[in-house]
Amino acid sequence: MKTSELTEKTLAKFFDHTLLKAYATEEDLLALCKEAKEMGTAMVAINSYPVKLCKEYLKDTDVHVGAAISFPLGQTTIETKVFEVKKSIEEGADEIDYVLNIGKVKEGNYAYIKEEMEAIVSVCKEHNVLSKVIFENCYLTKDEIRECALVAKEVKPDYIKTSTGFGTGGATFEDVELMVKTVDGACKVKAAGGIRDWETCKKMIELGASRIGTSSSKKILEGFKAEQGK
Repeated sequence: MKTSELTEKTLAKFFDHTLLKAYATEEDLLALCKEAKEMGTAMVAINSYPVKLCKEYLKDTDVHVGAAISFPLGQTTIETKVFEVKKSIEEGADEIDYVLNIGKVKEGNYAYIKEEMEAIVSVCKEHNVLSKVIFENCYLTKDEIRECALVAKEVKPDYIKTSTGFGTGGATFEDVELMVKTVDGACKVKAAGGIRDWETCKKMIELGASRIGTSSSKKILEGFKAEQGK
């Protein structure tokens, strides 16, 4: 997308405004929702426990509530992930971001990755909820990223996502470009992890990212507005 065509409002709709810290309190979460509401972001990205709280606060807005599943390690069974997905949807989640089983990727077991993806994506589609698959690229080779993206190209979740933000690295320009190219429009790409300023965000969007996961939404918007004022 040409970032020259963005407005403050349309840029805000790229953001999954994020708070996934272990020590997030109810007060913190409500502050997150208030900010998301004021900015008009696409979503608040939270852990699955506070979904009901955030959904209630945001019920009269178009800001989605997104639940992070098997976060941040991805090391739970398919059945456990599916249960968490269903419970989150029951409590009001509009979007699901789940961490795939990174160990199975390292083993080259893409049949498992496909089985897991199909199980979760089918539940999301059944309930008209958006699905996002988190790869955690910092632990993967370029070939592994490509192979996961090819599975996604076949299964068709709504998005594939670069990172949790809790690994050893976050989104990179190279990885976003690779993911966008590999899925070739079969699903969208979300860049997340370490995106804290407008310049980085701008480049991610130009490379084809359709969502930006960040806890720095306000700072990025301020940078955008400062550039517009030049």
